[in-house]
Amino acid sequence: MNACYNCNTCPSADKPMEEYIRHLPRETSHHRVATQKTKCGFGLQGVCCRLCANGPCRITPDAPRGICGANADTIVARNFTRAVAAGSGCYIHIVENTARQLKNTGLSKGKIRSEKALDHLADLFGITGATDKWDLAVKVADAVLSDLYRPEYEPMELVEKLAYAPRVKRWKELGIMPGGAKGEVFNNVVKTSTNLSSDPVEMMTSCLRLGISTGVYGLMLTNLLNDVVLGDPEIRMAPVGMNVIDPDYINILITGHQHSLFTYIQDRLTDEDVVAKAKAAGAKGFKLVGCTCVGQDLQLRGAHYTEIFDGHAGNNYISEAVLSCGAIDAVLSEFNCTLPGIEPICDELKIKQICLDVVAKKANAEYIPYNFATREADGEKIIDEIIDAYKERRGKVPMNLFPDHGNKNTLTGVSEGSLKAFLGGSWKPLIDLIVSGKIKGIAGVVGCSSVAYGHDTLTVELTKELIKRDIIVLTAGCSSGGLENVGLMTPEAAELAGPNLKAVCKELGIPPVLNFGPCLAIGRLEIVATEIAAELGVDLPQLPLVLSAAQWLEEQAIADGAFALALGLPLHLGVPPFMTGSKLVTRILTEDMVSLTGGKVIIDPNGVSAADKLEAIIEEKRKALNI
Repeated sequence: MNACYNCNTCPSADKPMEEYIRHLPRETSHHRVATQKTKCGFGLQGVCCRLCANGPCRITPDAPRGICGANADTIVARNFTRAVAAGSGCYIHIVENTARQLKNTGLSKGKIRSEKALDHLADLFGITGATDKWDLAVKVADAVLSDLYRPEYEPMELVEKLAYAPRVKRWKELGIMPGGAKGEVFNNVVKTSTNLSSDPVEMMTSCLRLGISTGVYGLMLTNLLNDVVLGDPEIRMAPVGMNVIDPDYINILITGHQHSLFTYIQDRLTDEDVVAKAKAAGAKGFKLVGCTCVGQDLQLRGAHYTEIFDGHAGNNYISEAVLSCGAIDAVLSEFNCTLPGIEPICDELKIKQICLDVVAKKANAEYIPYNFATREADGEKIIDEIIDAYKERRGKVPMNLFPDHGNKNTLTGVSEGSLKAFLGGSWKPLIDLIVSGKIKGIAGVVGCSSVAYGHDTLTVELTKELIKRDIIVLTAGCSSGGLENVGLMTPEAAELAGPNLKAVCKELGIPPVLNFGPCLAIGRLEIVATEIAAELGVDLPQLPLVLSAAQWLEEQAIADGAFALALGLPLHLGVPPFMTGSKLVTRILTEDMVSLTGGKVIIDPNGVSAADKLEAIIEEKRKALNI
C-alpha cells in the first residue's frame, strides 16, 4: 500500500473519485490523512495501557512492565480482548434490535415479506405449534432474544442448531462454546479492567468464544431475520456510484447497519399522499441513496424496492464526497460507519441530520429514537422535517454532481439462497468447477474500507491478483463498495480474470467478484462454506477457502476476525491489529491457532505477495483433498 502523505488527499483505487475529492472546496477524511500521518508506535504495537491513573504506561525494552507489573503479553491481550468484546457488542446490539423488530411485526400482524425465510428459521430452531405466520415470527424472535439474554455461564441453545456440527464438536473440545452473547461481552469487559486478568492465553481463548457468538448471532442470524421482514435477496443488475443521485428528487442518504429501523419510513415514502407532498415542494418524489453497509443491504434486496431506492453510492469513506454533491437533503443514520466528518459538511450545506438510535447520535443531529409503537407519528415527523430541509436548501446551495461516477451494471442480490438457486438449486456445479480446477478456490474479501494507507487500494489490488489466479472472490462489507465502484462486479470484469475463471464467468454471464452485500453478510459467506463442506463431507478448514479483511478498520472487524479463526479459516490482514508488541499474542494468532482451530492470521500489506500466500494455501488444501 502506498501512502501519499505529501499530496492533498490520500490515494484511492477509485481514481475518478480521488480526483473529485481532491478538488472539493472542503475538508474530508481523505484530506486529514496527511495531518494524522504520525502514528504512536506504542499504540501500533498494542503496548500502551491507560486503564488506570498510574498510566498511561508504555512498554519498552528498558521498561518491560507497567507500574502495576503488567507485561507486554498481558497488555496486548487485554487491549485485543477488549476490542473484540466492543466489536461483538456492536453486532449483538444489531441482532437484538432486529429480533425485537421481528417480534413486534408478529405481535402487530405486520408485513412479512418472506414466509419462506420464516419457515426456514423455524425449521432450524425446531419450532412447531404456531397458530399462524405472525405467531411463528414471535416464537422465532423469542428464541433468539432468550439466547442473547442468557448469562455468560449458561450456553446458548441455538449455536448447535445453526453452526456446522464438526465445528461445534471442535469448539466443545476446546471449551469455547459461548454463553449468552450479552453476558460474554460483559464478562470480557470486566476481565480486561484494571488488575484483573493477567493471563493472555485465557483472554485469547475468550476472544474465540466472543467470535462464535458474534458470527452465529450478530452476522448469520441478523441476515436470516432480516430476510423475513425485508425480503429475500434476488440477483439483478443495478447502478452503483454517484451516478445514482438524481437531483430532481428529495434525496435521503442512509447510513448504518440496521435496515429494519427505517422500513416503515421507506415504505411510506412511496405512498401517494407523501409523494404529493414532495411534488408540492417542487420535487418528483423521494429517493433513498445507499451509503455504508445499510446501503449495501438495500442494494442486496433492491429488487423489492425499485421505486424508492436509487442505488448504492459508495462506502463509508466517500460519504463526505457524496454529501458534497449538493443533491442530498437529509442523512438518516442508525449505527456506525456514520463519520463525524459529515457534521460540518451537513451544517455548511444545510443537510438535515436525523438519528434513529442513540448509539449513533451525532452532535448536531436531531435524535428521534426508533420506537415501534410510535413509528407512524415519528415517521410523519421525520418526513415533514426532510421536506422542510429540501425547501430551505434547494436553490441556495451549489450543486457539484458527478453523474459519470461508477457504473450501471453491477451484479447485486447475491446471497447463499439466490446463488444456490442460480446454480440450479445445488452447490454441485460450483464444487465441480473447483474439483476440475476451472475455479482454483474461493476467497472471501470482506470487511471495511480505510484511508490511512490508501482508500480501497489494497483491497482492489489483492482482489485483482486473486481473480487473475482463477480464484473467485466473494465479498461483503464496505470493501464491496470500493470493488463495485471500480467495476470489478460487472460482467466485463471477467476480462481481468485468469483464463479458466474468465471462461466460467463468460459462460455464466457473471463477474469474477460476487457481492453479498453488507458486512453482516459475512455470515452468509459462512453459510455457503458450511453447505459446501457438508456436501463434500469435510470440515471447514479443509476447504480451498481463504479470507481477507485487507483494510480492516474497527473493533467490529476484529470480532469478525475472531469468528473466522474459530471457523478454522486463514485470515489475511493488511496491517496487524495492534498485537506486535507481544511475541506470545502474535505467535498465538499467526502460528498456534492452526493446531487449535485450523485458522491463522496472515499479515501482508502488499497485494501481490498476499495473493501469493493465499494462493499457496488454496493449493495446499486442494492437494490434501486430492483435487
